[in-house]
Amino acid sequence: MRLNTIKPAAGSKHSKRRVGRGIGSGLGKTAGRGHKGQKSRSGGFHKVGFEGGQMPLQRRLPKRGFISLTRNDTAEVRLYQIEKMPVDAIDLLALKQAGVIPHSALAAKVVLRGEITRKVQLTGLHASKGAKAAIEKAGGSVAEVKAVEPARIPRKNQAQGAAK
Repeated sequence: MRLNTIKPAAGSKHSKRRVGRGIGSGLGKTAGRGHKGQKSRSGGFHKVGFEGGQMPLQRRLPKRGFISLTRNDTAEVRLYQIEKMPVDAIDLLALKQAGVIPHSALAAKVVLRGEITRKVQLTGLHASKGAKAAIEKAGGSVAEVKAVEPARIPRKNQAQGAAK
């Protein structure tokens, strides 16, 4: 096979439809747009979902549900995955380098799934109660991250009430 002989499969490529090129083409005169009306004119299409002034479907239906923008920030790590890791000191960077969690993860939580028989030291990771107990039973330790509370901004009426 040579690169200069490669061609697309027969029938996979179609020439572009040339509209408004005379009566013989079958798409002359009105160019397949029909007669009169908004859609026949240039610039005559309205926005997506527009229903001629009627309340559009996406506005008639109720809003439902919630999609968290931070749902992929915390990765889940199972005990059997930690068991397979070659190192004993495990933190977020070690998990990323081992390919256990994605590189985009900002935090990780160890959950009780599978068994752990060797001594490991977790630092900077969250752990469920069961996972923490299993790691400590195997002789390991868990140094969890303290959750930082976001700074709270007082509302105007609360600030005025405190000043009185």
